[in-house]
Amino acid sequence: MQNLKMFCICIHNELLSKVKKLNYIPVGLGDDKFDSDWKKDNHGENISEKNKFYGEYTFHYWFWKNELDKMNENDWIGFCAYRRFWLNENIDNIKSPNFQDKILKRVPEYWKDYQVILGDKIEVSNIKWIKIFKYGKIALLKNPRAFLKKNRSIKFHFDMFHGNGVLDKAIDVLNENDREDFRKFVNTNNSYNQGNMFICKSKKLMIKYYETIFHWLSECEKIFGFDLNGYGRIRIYGFLAERFLPFWFNKYSKCLEWPVIFNDLRKEIIN
Repeated sequence: MQNLKMFCICIHNELLSKVKKLNYIPVGLGDDKFDSDWKKDNHGENISEKNKFYGEYTFHYWFWKNELDKMNENDWIGFCAYRRFWLNENIDNIKSPNFQDKILKRVPEYWKDYQVILGDKIEVSNIKWIKIFKYGKIALLKNPRAFLKKNRSIKFHFDMFHGNGVLDKAIDVLNENDREDFRKFVNTNNSYNQGNMFICKSKKLMIKYYETIFHWLSECEKIFGFDLNGYGRIRIYGFLAERFLPFWFNKYSKCLEWPVIFNDLRKEIIN
């Protein structure tokens, strides 16, 4: 039987007992308020000081450099967050009043045919124009023809919410093997697997992904730096990673989509 090692990323240290009751591994981001019971992104080789720009990817960097080699080859390694969880394989359990019954606890047998599990997709084409204008009015003023576009692609969505032309500039410094494939992906797709969440059973594949994503983000830092303002721009490196993750894993591995539920662990009663 294959084991599931699920890392639950948190920014609130009062969630420790709840995460442990779920039999998940508690991860604390950002500062020293987390004690030794937590996996922390600010020990060993780390980029914790970039957390407000990278989001959960400061933990992924720490995990890659300090923890991945210690993991068992037979384990499925997964990541969730205190407000985003993988749904149990019995989808009917979402109706259960017991939170533990809703979330993933074991590896379904048929996962053996896959290397990576990705969260279900978000459709960017469904976002209302009033929200696009509210958050993307500067981009629209720079490119008013965007109003005429019928296909609201990943690229269009990124331009509106994270800065017009930002994604193009980032793709320009991506490695040659992925550059044009990723450009096509963001221009022709209107959905992507959300939340920077994945579950993987191949350490070798994870290492290759981490090498690729962090090299790319370091190149992006040379363009955008850290003098950034507004939520849509401050976390630009996390948002770039979120679009790249599903593209890369689908290109280089066999993936299965899996439902994700949005429940705030702070509001849940864990027995």
